Formats: sequence, structure tokens, C-alpha cells
Amino acid sequence: MRVLCVAEKPSISKSISQILSGGQFTTSATRSQFIKNYEFDYPQTNSFYTVTCVSGHLTGSDFPESHRKWNSCDAFELFDAPVETHVASDKKAIEDNLLTQARRADMLMIWTDCDREGEHIGLEIVRVCKRAKRNIVVKRARFSAIIAQQIHHAAQHPVELDRAQADAVEARITLDLKVGAAFTRMQTQILQNHFVQLSEARNVVSYGPCQFPTLGFVVQKWNLVKSFVSEPFWHIHMSLRRNTSSSDGEETVFNWRRGHIFDEDAAVSIYDFVLSDPLARVTKVTKKETKKWKPLPLTTFELQKAGSRLLRLAPKKVLDISEKLYQQGFLSYPRTETDQFDPQFDFHSLIRKQVVDPTWGAFANSLEEGGFAVPRKGKNNDKAHPPIHPTAHAGNLVGDERKVYEFITRRFLACCSKDALGFQTTVDVECGGEFFYATGLLVLERNYLEVYPYDKWVGHEIPEFEEGEEFQPSVCELREGKTSKPSLLTEADLVTLMDKNGIGTDATIAQHIQTIIDRDYVIEKMEGSTKYLIPSKLGIGLIEGYNQIGLNKSVSKPQLRRETERSMVQVCEGTKTKAAMLEETIVQYKEMFIIAKREFEKVISPCSAKFFTPSWTFQFGQIHGFETSVKSTCRLVECNRFFFEASIYPTYSTSE
Repeated sequence: MRVLCVAEKPSISKSISQILSGGQFTTSATRSQFIKNYEFDYPQTNSFYTVTCVSGHLTGSDFPESHRKWNSCDAFELFDAPVETHVASDKKAIEDNLLTQARRADMLMIWTDCDREGEHIGLEIVRVCKRAKRNIVVKRARFSAIIAQQIHHAAQHPVELDRAQADAVEARITLDLKVGAAFTRMQTQILQNHFVQLSEARNVVSYGPCQFPTLGFVVQKWNLVKSFVSEPFWHIHMSLRRNTSSSDGEETVFNWRRGHIFDEDAAVSIYDFVLSDPLARVTKVTKKETKKWKPLPLTTFELQKAGSRLLRLAPKKVLDISEKLYQQGFLSYPRTETDQFDPQFDFHSLIRKQVVDPTWGAFANSLEEGGFAVPRKGKNNDKAHPPIHPTAHAGNLVGDERKVYEFITRRFLACCSKDALGFQTTVDVECGGEFFYATGLLVLERNYLEVYPYDKWVGHEIPEFEEGEEFQPSVCELREGKTSKPSLLTEADLVTLMDKNGIGTDATIAQHIQTIIDRDYVIEKMEGSTKYLIPSKLGIGLIEGYNQIGLNKSVSKPQLRRETERSMVQVCEGTKTKAAMLEETIVQYKEMFIIAKREFEKVISPCSAKFFTPSWTFQFGQIHGFETSVKSTCRLVECNRFFFEASIYPTYSTSE
């Protein structure tokens, strides 16, 4: 039997061939300089294999010529316009290779990435190959890592292609095309008519069903920071200096149970009452064992957040690197929502591969000598892939690749270790009718912390106290503080918000963040070692404008996209059809489009701060009692939220 195997990327097809053939294969070139065909016998299934690949999606979707040009139709018509799918012009050579190889094959085996997107690419491959041979048998190879055991198992136990997942992707592609194109054309054409700079530069003000809610999070946090007004508060600071076993006269701070209060008069009154009876009495001493839980197994969301927060790498870069390491056979598939390992997972064979590492090898060896503990179980399981973990030791990586691989490996080893153990002492005291407490920690066993430096757990010793004991505090003061300004949004914060609100998937979140940066809706700003996201004037104008329209389900809020993502999950599960999902979602966007277009002046107003003609003068008319008669070359200018039309006369600079 002749089997045609088609992978998603050139590196995967070569790796599959090397594993299945034991390195004994012949190679032939194709018309595409990046694609090669590998051929060999596979006696385990009594088959002759031809392994090739595509390069991501084969096809693209667009409107027919009657709707494709910007002025060919009203933007609203795009919601009901037909969508054409065709093989992209730069993929014709790949298409020809598939057609040629399919004619010779008895079976087509899909080896694309085992996720929703990979399922759809697999369907694209099937459609091309069935044009060459209608009755070709179609199978799907399922695997999570480029390691021999999984690749051989996938080849010998193929399954069916998951059409429901492919349908969900097709629904998302169609929806994003129609909604994105309709809103983008509408808002771009209106804004170009109002702002000369946009029209002359032919700048597109793009809209995306995911990118606008993502931008909305950034603008919302920016407004919160900008509008912040610090408030004073008062708290009672009480401490005692007493010797401990490790130091002489170390200060033990007792935290006020009230925390702090914002009423100064009330704070002074309470403090005066405390001073009237300043002797502190120990009411309770609690001693107990405590733990610092080891981390959960690693998901794509957590990898992106950690990459931004701990490794100082953009989420997209972290995913790109982990994808490359996966293709090289060093990592499992890096796009997964699962944070629990299967009970039958072979931890020890993977741990043993890390024993040779000069940095964490000794810790890996300690796991093999009794330090192992079954990883914790999270609440998520996508039923497709295990948590992200190393599949081989990679000793020669450098730079960012080394940082990403090291984090994933340390995370896996930490998951396989034991929780850190400590002994905690809490001392409760009462002074003048107010209650305070101090907490001490003795770290007994660091365990997973030995290999996982990204978590901190520092011991802090306090003196010995006995219940009923009384003492005179060394310090008892009423102190004033101020509320701290909230921080701007980081990429890790944004990933968390998108995950929580159902914007995008583990595979697309990083790209949505990169898109709003590429569109100049968001600017990256470094402060120290932290990168913050700041909305541009255009980004602020668009979001504030849409918010002023007051849509029931705003295009700048996550609600509608979250509902769309849930509908796509229902398509994957087979409880909703692709057609039903598209119909009900497009109806909602149509309603919003009609209202947004009718009230788009509310978007123009805040956007006007962004766009100015290079040189202007103005026909002011009467403003606050002043009369002028100078005319201008601009279409629209703003002054103190008033807007003025244009004509032609002498010019002034844009700062005037």
C-alpha cells in the first residue's frame, strides 16, 4: 500500500521521515524550494511511504470581484456577500506536488499539528488530494511530540480527521473576514473623509473582532491610571525589638488588623485610645506546618504570561521559539490548554534525559532517587495534548531559545518534585482595644524551589512569645500613607485578561496583541526592566468613540467575542452547526454595524485629536465672546472640543 503523509511544515516532514525510516530514505525536490518529498518502506504496516508537507494554510478566503474593491459596494453588503476559497498564488507549487503524489497513493495520512487550526489545514489538504483521486482513503495521525514512540504509534494507529474542529475554524475565518472587512471599510472611509492626513496617506483604520476588545483592555487600564487621584490613609505602626536566635534586637512588626483607614479624625481617635493603655498582650500563638505549592503543569497561556513577566519576551516571540523547539524535537506541542498529566504519563524517562545537564541535572537525579512526586492536577483538559514539557535534553541552545527551554524544563522538573515545606508562627496581640499580628516563617524543605528560581519563599524568624504574655512595644505610632498609582498594563496582564474574558485562544492571543501594536493602536514603553502597553491617541480615540455610542454589546468590549468563542467550541463539540453559528453571530454584528454607522460622529470627535492637516488657519466665528475672520486650508480642526470647517487662506503651524 502506498501512503502519502502530509505534514504542516518542512521541519516536521523531515523529522517524521527520519524516525519512521530509521534514517534510510530517499529525497526528491519539488517545484517549491522549501518542500521536499521523502520516500521509504515502512514494514510495520507493510506500506511504502511518501512524506511531504505544506507550509501552513494552503487556501485563502476573500470576497468575489463584485465585492472585493473598496468602493464596489456598501460596506454593510459584506455581511451577506459570498466568500470564495482558493489556493493562494504562492502555494501553487505545493498544490501541484500534492496532486501529483495523491494520484499515486492509496491512502492519505494527515500529519498536521493536532489542534483546531491543524485540523482545518488537514481538510484543505484532503480537498486538494481528492481532486486528484476521489476515492483516496483519508486518515489522521495524532501525536503531541516529535519523539519516536509517539510518531510510530501515530503511524500505526491513525484516526479520523475531526471535521467539527475544521468547521469551527472555517466559521471563524468567514466571520472575521466579513465583520473585519465591513467595519474596517466603514470606519476607514468615514475617517478619511474627515481627516486629510488619512486620505492622503491612504491609511487603513482596521477593525478586528478580537483586536478591538484587546485594545479596549489597554485603553481601560490607561484611563484608570490617568484618572487616578492618590488618597491619604492612616495606620498604626507597632513593633518590638527583641533578640532572636539569629540576630540581636531585630524589629518584629505587628500588622494592624484594620489595615488602614481613610478618615484621619477616626484614626487619631483610635490611636489616642491605644496610647491610653499602651501595654500589648499576646492573645494567641499559632504554630503550624505550611506549604508553598509547586506549580501546575504548563499551558500555553501560562507560558505566554511567564515569558513576558519572567523572561522579558513578547508572548508571540515565546510561542515562536517554543514552536521551533517543538519542531526540533526538544519540546512537546506548545499549544495546549491542558494543565493535568494523564495518569499513565511516563515521567521518569523524560526526567532521566535531564540528568546530564550541568545546571539542573543533579536535581533531576534527586527526583529519580526518591524526590519524585506526581504533579498536581489543574482544572483544564483539552483532550488533545498534554501540558508543555521537554521531550529531549537540549544542551547547545543559546540566547532566548535557551531561556525558553530552561524555563519549560525547570517548570516540568518542579512539577515532578514535592511542595516546599515550612513552619509558620502567627502571634496575635491586643493593645488598647486594637488587634495586631506578626507572622514568622521557617523554611524546612525547599524541594521544588531548588530547581525553580522563579518562585520566592523566604523565611523570617520572630521571637518566642507565650499566650498571655505582656510587653511594651518599642514603637507605636500613627503613620500616614498614600494610595499608590496603579501600574500600566503589561503583556502578561493583557494575556491574563484575554484568557479570563475568552478573547482568542491559546494559539491566537499572542498574535492579537502583536496586531494592535503593528496597527499603531498601542505603543510599547520600557520602564526599567518592565515593558508596558500604552494606547496611542488613535487607539484611545477609537475605543472612547465606540464606548460613547453605547452599543448593547460594544465592539470594544469582550462580551460578544466571548460568546463567539463559546459558539466555536459548540461547533467543535458537534452541538451547533457551522451555519447556525455564523448566522446568529452575523445578525448581532449587523445590528451593531447599523447603530455604529448612524452614530459614528461619536467616534470622529475623540479621534480628531490624532489627525491634523500639516498647516492650517481657521474660520473660528464666535467663541467665548471673541470674533475672528481668518480662514483655513483644513477640513476639520478641534479647539476645546469645538470643531470648525475649512477654506483656503494664509497658513499657520499645527501647534497654533
